[in-house]
Amino acid sequence: MVRRFSPLFDVSVHTERTRRGDFHQAQIWIVARPSPTEGEVCQQYLSSPQGRGGMGARNRAAHRRGEPSIGHREARTFADLIRLHRADLQEVGKRIGRSKTASLSFLERRLGRLRLPELDRERLIQFGKERAREGAGPVTLGTDLGYIKTILSHAAAVHGMIVSTESIGLARIALARLGLVGKGDERDRRPTQDELDRLIAAFDSNFRQQIPLGRIIRFAIATAMRQDLNGRISIVRPKCFS
Repeated sequence: MVRRFSPLFDVSVHTERTRRGDFHQAQIWIVARPSPTEGEVCQQYLSSPQGRGGMGARNRAAHRRGEPSIGHREARTFADLIRLHRADLQEVGKRIGRSKTASLSFLERRLGRLRLPELDRERLIQFGKERAREGAGPVTLGTDLGYIKTILSHAAAVHGMIVSTESIGLARIALARLGLVGKGDERDRRPTQDELDRLIAAFDSNFRQQIPLGRIIRFAIATAMRQDLNGRISIVRPKCFS
């Protein structure tokens, strides 16, 4: 009987031949064994000298930041995957922005203790409901789910870890049906001068307010620059006015 070829198996042939008089008798065994998965291939690479060298560089980078060294085999919790993601990006010289850094730190505090099998659809929906009760809007919650998917996808693609992102997609669908995830409301008008004056007056009258939001609001309206650009401006006082 001849079986069709399956890419899931490696087929090897073993033969034994014995001679009986003028004839040869051959016995043939066809042995099928499962092909190595992507994760097994990555584990074989990381156990090689080349792979150990790359992991050592990540561990040294984590040690300089004061974080425990961790490899993908030791990753058991979601916090482990976040630290592994940071170390990989730092290894290739890619800087993580402030918004992503804050989001990853928040997710590490809220979901970091969960083991990977516990990060399922039900737990993500519960997380979304909790965030909504805390005041997070649809865009903010969608961003959180996006970063969770980024961390899991990175672990699967870079390190060959067997993790699934299907639960994130299902949780996003459920939260969207509940109205907790979606696009932000588009602006249909600009603020009136009276509204701007009341905002500036409220910020200026707050004695606990240390950031000069009134001046920032006036400058942002006058220049029409984005918040990130306004926050990078440094005011240098000329020496002649010192």
